[in-house]
Amino acid sequence: MQGPEDDAGLSGKVALISGGGAADDGIGNGRAAAILLARAGTKVMVADRELRLAQRTVEMIVAEGGTAVALGCDVTREADCKALVEACIDGFGRLDFLDNNVGIGSRGSVVEEKPEEYRRVMQINVESMFLLSKYAIPAMIKTAQGGAIVNISSISALRPRGLTTYTTSKAAVIGLTRAMAVDHGADNIRVNCICPGPMYTPMVYARGMSEAARAQRAKASVLKLEGTGWDVGHAVKFLLSNYARYITGQVLVVDGGVTLQAPERESQDH
Repeated sequence: MQGPEDDAGLSGKVALISGGGAADDGIGNGRAAAILLARAGTKVMVADRELRLAQRTVEMIVAEGGTAVALGCDVTREADCKALVEACIDGFGRLDFLDNNVGIGSRGSVVEEKPEEYRRVMQINVESMFLLSKYAIPAMIKTAQGGAIVNISSISALRPRGLTTYTTSKAAVIGLTRAMAVDHGADNIRVNCICPGPMYTPMVYARGMSEAARAQRAKASVLKLEGTGWDVGHAVKFLLSNYARYITGQVLVVDGGVTLQAPERESQDH
């Protein structure tokens, strides 16, 4: 007898991915999630502040026979978040999934950080998820009678290492996730969080990274492996699927075991 756990429940559904672009053909966390969901039959709205980056993700999806639409959006603006959800409903008729994937890094202690930079990081890393969820959740309830949300945090939320503002913002993402899970469980909406470790993504290597630094990051994992956007994308796909139907308000650490070892102050953001 087939149970709900035997059906991934992704085909025919609609997902909204913020931060779904990436430089050139690089695989960032959002692009990987968008591609993997599309391969499973999900229709994907790919949003990014730079439209051309989202369009490239869509081109990659369409080339494989998937369905996706790109939209330029600044998710720190409430009007943009509202318009993004409306575009999703207008284009696909429903909204089932949301992957809150936007974030930036920062370095320094509270003494070193400028107040304006602290506010900027909190706005982009936390408030953007608040705003997009604010409009996505009612749409999920109305058009799909429920849904699932994944918020992207970081292992910096669990293991501070000299990136105080970034750590604070990513810890807030965990708190937001748990609160949303409690608030909207009765609406049949699951909300979970992923904490990636040191992934090799376009956002990281665009700043410049030597092969030695890259190898050192891989050694930080107890598996001695390098994480990529695909690792996060597969985790997003799992948490949005029916395989995770009894999982909500949880934090999934995707770091190869980096957080099992003693923390070190890092020169590269996670």
